Amino acid sequence: MKLHPILVGAAMVAFLASTGCSNSPGRPGKESEVIPPNEVTDFNLLYAQNCAGCHGADGKGGAAIALANPVFLAIANDAAIRHTVADGVRPTAMPAFAQSAGGMLTDKQIDALVRGIRSWAKPDALNNVTPPPYSSQAPGDAQRGADAYRTYCSSCHGADGRGGSKASSIVDGSYLALVSDQYLRTIVIAGRPELGAPDWRGDVRGRHMSPQEISDVVVWLSSHRTQFPGQPYSISSADHDKGGLR
Repeated sequence: MKLHPILVGAAMVAFLASTGCSNSPGRPGKESEVIPPNEVTDFNLLYAQNCAGCHGADGKGGAAIALANPVFLAIANDAAIRHTVADGVRPTAMPAFAQSAGGMLTDKQIDALVRGIRSWAKPDALNNVTPPPYSSQAPGDAQRGADAYRTYCSSCHGADGRGGSKASSIVDGSYLALVSDQYLRTIVIAGRPELGAPDWRGDVRGRHMSPQEISDVVVWLSSHRTQFPGQPYSISSADHDKGGLR
């Protein structure tokens, strides 16, 4: 059977066009396809976009605690980390990232973040010393906390907690409005080594803070929270009755 020249020519043009387009210079390859944001599960990318701004590159700390801190990873289990990442901590600066809580990340992405953060753990970092529990096991007492503060914390943060020669205020109203009691407890236990703040073992040489002393200090610190944090002046009842401010 003899094919018509026009049909043969049309077939050849179509074949060359299809192969030419697929191999033409500059045409994006399969590997360059853009992954939809909700399908990204690479830990490094997720962490850089969602966590590094506060917790620092590679979890080394920034405005918030270093997530790669081995003491933090020794006391906070996967459930605690996942809950914080997914649901945030209201009304602090820690937002919710899970879509189920109003965030942008899927459950798989939250799981990827938890696994990645856990991968920074160093099992032998505490030299077989058992750290205090992540959550308080007994109610704290502010009066005992004041005594414990003077013993363990005042040498750096000052006699009244408003700052000393080595560290800043930890009773500032604006600061306390941005952190939870659990965060305060975590900082007391894990420290901020990237800022020179020791963990629960290093405040007084040869004397570790007990779990109860930690709970007491946290209650003492939280007792300094104000109703209207950051307000630069007081409003008297007389001013309020006059409908103005002096």
